Amino acid sequence: MQKNNGIIASGGSNVVGSAVASGRNASAEVGDSQLNQTSGGQPHSPQEIGDLLSRLIEELGRSDHPDRADLIEAAEDAREEVVSPAPRMGKLRTYAKWLVAAVPGFTALTGLAKTIEEAVHGL
Repeated sequence: MQKNNGIIASGGSNVVGSAVASGRNASAEVGDSQLNQTSGGQPHSPQEIGDLLSRLIEELGRSDHPDRADLIEAAEDAREEVVSPAPRMGKLRTYAKWLVAAVPGFTALTGLAKTIEEAVHGL
């Protein structure tokens, strides 16, 4: 699939961000070229990523996700790591990847977790 600034959906059943696809072999993709950039085209700063993680923690706290306590703990650890004087990028990428993998089906959480993952990769 080509990237664009809209929604691409094809094939079974899948939910990604605000995109929903239904039917055999469906997939959904939300394309947004601004996910890992701030206004002005600069990558997210560690503080901005920390703020995104704080938002994720708040959303998780309000969610009924079955693993929310573990996810909140991981997001808190990631937030501490990203704002530390010498953040360990491997650890941050692992946290971000784990958070994205853990929230499918929770639309608001999925979009936010994906934004965090892409922002971490932009550091």
